[in-house]
Amino acid sequence: MTDADTMHIGELAEKTGLSLRTLRHYDEVGLVSASGRTEGGFRLYTQADHDRLILIRRMKPLGFSLEEMADLLSIIDALAAKPDTEAAADLHRRLDVFVAEAAERREKLRSQLAMADEFLELLRAQ
Repeated sequence: MTDADTMHIGELAEKTGLSLRTLRHYDEVGLVSASGRTEGGFRLYTQADHDRLILIRRMKPLGFSLEEMADLLSIIDALAAKPDTEAAADLHRRLDVFVAEAAERREKLRSQLAMADEFLELLRAQ
């Protein structure tokens, strides 16, 4: 891993829109850990770390818990490891549950947004 392949936590925070505190917390709970450290002990992150954080960031507005995020990441990691057919089938079933849950949560948000739009129209009509 070279300096050109990595970024420090501040750069990662800027690119992901997440705070330094959030990134450190995710590292502490094992959700997304730094891929390396400098000689001085500073965290170093890769593009793969960035991509994982973007996935997590997309889950946050849907209300997924840290545990659910960790579960999804473990499924994705296991699928990337090219498991045997039986294990892959189970992983895909688990992934399908996440897809269905995300779709349901998205629909709930869409409904809430429609209500908010109606509310604004009522206020503007006053």
